[in-house]
Amino acid sequence: MDGDNQTITTEFLLLGLSEQSDQEEVVFGLFLGMYLVTISGNLLIILAISCDPHLHTPMYFFLANLSSVDICFSSVTVPKALVNHMVGSKSISYTECMAQMYFMLAFGNMDSFLLSVMAYDRYVAICHPLHYTMMMRPRLCVLLVAISWVVTNLHALLHTLLMVRLTFCSHNAVHHFFCDPYPILKLSCSDTFINDVTAFTEGAVVFLVPFVCVVVSYVYIFSNVLKKPSAHGIRKAISTCGSHLTVVCLFYGAILGVYMHPSSSYSLQDAVASVIFTVVTPMANPFLYSLRNRDMKAAVRKIILRS
Repeated sequence: MDGDNQTITTEFLLLGLSEQSDQEEVVFGLFLGMYLVTISGNLLIILAISCDPHLHTPMYFFLANLSSVDICFSSVTVPKALVNHMVGSKSISYTECMAQMYFMLAFGNMDSFLLSVMAYDRYVAICHPLHYTMMMRPRLCVLLVAISWVVTNLHALLHTLLMVRLTFCSHNAVHHFFCDPYPILKLSCSDTFINDVTAFTEGAVVFLVPFVCVVVSYVYIFSNVLKKPSAHGIRKAISTCGSHLTVVCLFYGAILGVYMHPSSSYSLQDAVASVIFTVVTPMANPFLYSLRNRDMKAAVRKIILRS
């Protein structure tokens, strides 16, 4: 320290998305409603897939994993924001903040990897339907998910350890509703050059590899459909890929807008945009995959009638 009366930060203040009390009430109501829908909707999908033998296929195996990750992803950020609002506090301890950052990075990137794996699954189903069973063997499906977990957790650990080495001084107000790495970096009184370089190299690779896999898979899918243009083929492609493509556009569109620039230029608008991939997308997944899928709707209907 340079003798400027700065003190080491032991907690952060999560200011949320608005500092006006009437707007905070609206945000609280929206977050609570969306969180309850996220939990109940994704649990219903997991239960439907588990109970219906017809859904024990690679596509639904990945969808069940995606629903599980979405529940965890939302639970890392939203409950803390809701509790802080109810108790009239904005604080989060340094340890809680670092833990929240770790799990946010792990589950967020796991969402990305699962979307890319699901895109590959759709590519095989449409472009190589006769070899689908052989190519998407159960062992391969489990291996793809396991590798994704290992990579995303190592990625989260790296960035959390780099954050822990920094010193945070008197300024501890975070203009966000959770401990996002970018606004936290702006509060450090240490040199964040290594963090920024790592984010734009290793972080970009971890993000772009799944994104490129999704793009390449859909290029092959659409080229295959256009080679033999028919109403049936187009309808099959839309019914098979429509829900997944909608989620991909929401998820990657928001992340590209928020993180594809230096941490120093992070603003409140980025915090608002981050709501799309942290809250809206996990909530939308159950609707997109169940309402647009005949088998999923039938399985959910059975669960509801049985209960």
